[in-house]
Amino acid sequence: MSDEHRKNPHSAGNGGFEEEDLRPMAVFYFMAGLAVVTVMVYFVLTGAYSILMKYDRRHQTPVNPMAVRTNTDPRTMKLDQMQTRLENTFPKPVLERNEGEELSTNVRDQDDMLASYGWVDQKNGIVRIPIDRAMDLLAQRGLPVRPEGSTTAVPEKQSGKTKSTAKPAPAGN
Repeated sequence: MSDEHRKNPHSAGNGGFEEEDLRPMAVFYFMAGLAVVTVMVYFVLTGAYSILMKYDRRHQTPVNPMAVRTNTDPRTMKLDQMQTRLENTFPKPVLERNEGEELSTNVRDQDDMLASYGWVDQKNGIVRIPIDRAMDLLAQRGLPVRPEGSTTAVPEKQSGKTKSTAKPAPAGN
């Protein structure tokens, strides 16, 4: 037994635990030091961020003059100001109530436009005619033909004479 105490001095008569406790003042000093370091880190970071913000403001590119419509700079706006501005600027999304019905209505309107007469540009005398009528007129009058050496197109029929440069299709097909 005496050899056992010589080999392990911490197990001397107390069942293997340390006899000394941690001093309360050491715990207090550690906590006070931790609080002081925390406060110092807070002030150092606050100072660093303020220096960086000043640097950023000095070296910031100017706002595009086409984008500025008010006296407020959107880069320095607070979140509530930005949300109010967005709500007043952009319209609310409009959801489709019945997708199939809206699609069929849109297609029907386009078909009615393609099958009717109407003005495209009344000032310049441009009209819209139905597709079937346009195909009939094209079959009757033919496509405009460009004379050789010219850069402008001329209608096929000129003063009663028909001018054709196209070869006739073979009769066997």
